Amino acid sequence: MRVLVVRLPVIILTLVLAWPSSALSQAPSSPVPTSTRREVRVGALGIPAALDPATALEGTLPLIAHQVFDTLVAYHESTTDVEPALATRWSVSRDGLTWSFTLRDGVTFHDGTPLTSAEVVASFMRQLRPDASGTAVVWSALFQGTPGVVRDVRAPDTRTVQIVLLQPYAPLVTVLAHPGLGVVKSVTGGDGTARLIGTGPYRVVDASPERLALEAVPGYWAAPPKSERLVFLEVGGDDQAEAELDARTIDIWFPPGPPRRTEGALSLPGLRVGYLAFQTEKVPFSRKKVRQAVAAALDPVVIGVALEGAAVPLQSFLPPGVWARREGSPVLGGSRRAVKTLLAEGGWSEAFTPTLLVPSEVSPLNLPKVAEAIQVALGAQNIQLALRTEPLDAARAILQKGDHDLALLEAPVTAGDPHLFLFPLSTTEVASKGPRTLNFSFYRNPTLDGMLIRASQLTFRTERQRLYHRAQFLLAQELPWLPIYVRLNWAVARGDVHGLRLHPTGFSRLDTVTLEAAPGAER
Repeated sequence: MRVLVVRLPVIILTLVLAWPSSALSQAPSSPVPTSTRREVRVGALGIPAALDPATALEGTLPLIAHQVFDTLVAYHESTTDVEPALATRWSVSRDGLTWSFTLRDGVTFHDGTPLTSAEVVASFMRQLRPDASGTAVVWSALFQGTPGVVRDVRAPDTRTVQIVLLQPYAPLVTVLAHPGLGVVKSVTGGDGTARLIGTGPYRVVDASPERLALEAVPGYWAAPPKSERLVFLEVGGDDQAEAELDARTIDIWFPPGPPRRTEGALSLPGLRVGYLAFQTEKVPFSRKKVRQAVAAALDPVVIGVALEGAAVPLQSFLPPGVWARREGSPVLGGSRRAVKTLLAEGGWSEAFTPTLLVPSEVSPLNLPKVAEAIQVALGAQNIQLALRTEPLDAARAILQKGDHDLALLEAPVTAGDPHLFLFPLSTTEVASKGPRTLNFSFYRNPTLDGMLIRASQLTFRTERQRLYHRAQFLLAQELPWLPIYVRLNWAVARGDVHGLRLHPTGFSRLDTVTLEAAPGAER
């Protein structure tokens, strides 16, 4: 049987790093409430003037869209595995090209009209074949371009949606949970302007510059929202956030990085991974033993100190919360004796002084400080490094030419599927020098290629997981790139906030949140 190679979209791999935290991922408990407020005010950076879920992969827009637009499938409460949402079940044809989703009965849009397969098809076709409005940002990233791997979306009957592919694409089910693929319906308002409505627990009732108000939808098909209203307000930084939390102007704040305020701070590992890419075509990092020595010489505790709360050290090739993560032996750390032995077996010479390439534009991370910590840790084990800091564009140009020895980089586990992370970082297909390069280790291994290609095509999730576990085991032996950290998602909640749970994607559901307070407290 001919193997079809799944082509990756060009996912922009930004080059950055981060810091550690001990905060919990659930809002702290507080005394038994004596009264309940029904409006929760949420501060965030980048409140959109209009809510179109198709236009952003990350940030505040998909967080808000997650409250308004339901998806065919939904992320599990604490991982990127999926469960039924608008679709109650799904199946795939034997050739892996036609996926069929059965819609839930009794779901209505916010205008009261029923959800049908025709509406779902129209919503997807809006992104599959976009006009000049440029609404296909999410679709292009998750389906390898526009139209990408999707040939057609159709409705064979009122309760069934079929997605027809050009080639098998197993990540389909995972990426369908991304808020950017929420089902939308375009309606014309009383003022004659078009707006998008959904089937989610909240609907938009007011939008103005730097403010978006949502109202709970009566009769929502799932559990009813706990708060009657969510109001999203623009908050730009620590000073403003602290003042507004103290003044009760906001109840929750989603900062872009670690907050200065520790009271009520919550954190959870997200999907953005920092890693060291070894240029495996060049001595000394063409030698596996040298790469293993570097991993053994890096103490995760030392790295954790340098990360300063923006991230935590990562000891596996996928972060916590990503389905198919392999638990096993830690990747970083080892004894001085082990490092010395590996260096000797790898033919390390004291004449080697490789250069670590570091991008200079970093937020909110102090990347040079992390690079210096790596330099010091390796120097203590007789592995001397020089540091080279470059602007992001210049660093990317160097990487695409393969003119680096090793580099400190960052990449996302896009939409929470292992394929959209392990494939671009590790396979031959994206290891050719040039503007489309994604594998900056320039590592080529036919065995690993076969595992990751096969895992991207199989529709049986258990078998996919088995292949990803094998791939991670092989990566742990070969170490073409080295996981260093995973960024944290952060929130700060007032003590009277209940039911807030962060999600690895950063797209937390807020319909479980309530605000409790003692009688007589002012809003």
